[in-house]
Amino acid sequence: MNICVFLSAADLDDRYTRPAREFAELLGRAGHTLVWGGSESGLMKVVADGVQETGGRLVGVSVEFLAHVARADADEMVIAKDLGERKALLLARSEAVVIMVGGLGTLDEATEILELKKHGKHTKPVVLLNTAGFYDGLKEQLNRMEREGFLPLPLTDLVFFAEDGVAALAYLEEAAGVR
Repeated sequence: MNICVFLSAADLDDRYTRPAREFAELLGRAGHTLVWGGSESGLMKVVADGVQETGGRLVGVSVEFLAHVARADADEMVIAKDLGERKALLLARSEAVVIMVGGLGTLDEATEILELKKHGKHTKPVVLLNTAGFYDGLKEQLNRMEREGFLPLPLTDLVFFAEDGVAALAYLEEAAGVR
């Protein structure tokens, strides 16, 4: 399965890198392909290394202004002209989406993916991997949106919150009929 992972390119501490590495190794051992932002830095590198070292493939989608930090040994690397095209290519090249810890770029990607799913523009399973409670605040906000009528469908139809990589991958494989 081609799994798009949105995540940070920042260098982060062990409470984020260790679970990210463990999730990446699960993906690789299961024979999945990582579709990601293509960066050779920070958490993006940690995940790409883990997938590649355990047998998975790497499909990177970088952007022109970040091409200088794109991973040279990816199985495939696409360079988009801008961030909008990058997001569209990442979604088009994947069968499922995982949102890991990240900054403004990751938050932008997460909200766009959920908005597109809300409007029926894709039906791919989406997982928010809530490492170390990172997305607790977002989870509460989304629950409030649902409670107060801002979501036209149940939150569970939009996203699955996973507390660890095992639960995230199990959900994706079940949703895709792999299990």
